[in-house]
Amino acid sequence: MILLADSGSTKTEWKIIKDKIPEESVFTAGINPYFLSENEIHDLLEKELTQLNGKEFRKIYFYGTGCNSDLKNNVVRRALARFVGTDEIFVGSDLLAAARSLCQNNQGIACIMGTGSNSCYYDGKIIVSNVSPLGYILGDEGGGAVIGRKLVSAVLKKQVHPLVVNSFFDTYKITPAEILESVYTKPFPNRFLGQFARFIADNIHIPELQEIITTSFDEFIIRNIVQYPESRILPIHFTGSIAFYFRPFLEERLTRNHLQPGTITLSPMTNLIIYHINNPDPR
Repeated sequence: MILLADSGSTKTEWKIIKDKIPEESVFTAGINPYFLSENEIHDLLEKELTQLNGKEFRKIYFYGTGCNSDLKNNVVRRALARFVGTDEIFVGSDLLAAARSLCQNNQGIACIMGTGSNSCYYDGKIIVSNVSPLGYILGDEGGGAVIGRKLVSAVLKKQVHPLVVNSFFDTYKITPAEILESVYTKPFPNRFLGQFARFIADNIHIPELQEIITTSFDEFIIRNIVQYPESRILPIHFTGSIAFYFRPFLEERLTRNHLQPGTITLSPMTNLIIYHINNPDPR
C-alpha cells in the first residue's frame, strides 16, 4: 500500500493506492515548507488527516509547492515520518508531479496554472529545464493570485466599469481597507488574491475581464513557455484550476502563439495514479 499526496498553495489531496486500486481522496490544507515549520506541518496532519491513523504504507510519495530543495524537502519528510511512522518517503516538487501526470514517460512541456504557476521541459524521466516561477510578486504569470491581484487593483483604482466595481463589492461583501489588510498584513495573501479569479470566471462575458485573462496567459507564454526551445515541437500540457476553467482562452492564446495545446487537467492526481501504477518505484 502506498500513499500519494499532491499539495498546492491552497489544498493537499491524499490518495491511498492498495493493490493498484486507488481509494477515495482525502483533502487537507496546503502544505508549503516555506510557510510552515516541521512542527506546524505535523500539527496540521494530526488535526486534518485522522483517516490515516493506524495505516501502514510501503512508501509515501509527497509532491508539493515549495518542495524544491533538500532543506525544504526534509522539513516535510521529517513531519511525515513522525506522523505516519515510516522512513520510506519520497518528497518532490509539485512540478515533478505535474510532469509525471501530464507527460507520463514521454517528452513534453508541463505547466501548472492554479493559485500559482510554473513550467518545465520534461524528457520523459526527469525535469531537464525550468524557468523559475518567482512567486506571485515577481512572477507566477497566469496564476490565480496574479489574476486576482490584477482584478483587485483594477477594481480599487476604478479601471473597470462602475457596474463591475459594484458587482465585485456586492459579491464579496468586503471593503477596500479589508482588502489591503488581507494583502499586506495577514498570512497567505496569495490564497486571498487567488479566490477572486472565480469572479472573472463568473463574469467572463465582460471584455475588460477577458482582457485580464488573455494578457495574463500571453505573459505566461512569453516569459515562460517560449524560453524552452522544445516548446516549438512538443505539446504544451497544463494542470490546475485556472488552466482548466479558462481552457478555451488558454488554447486560443497558445494557438495564436504557434504552440500546440496538449492535455489540460484540473488536478494532477488522476493521471499521477496511473504513472505510479505503471512505474512502481520511480526515483
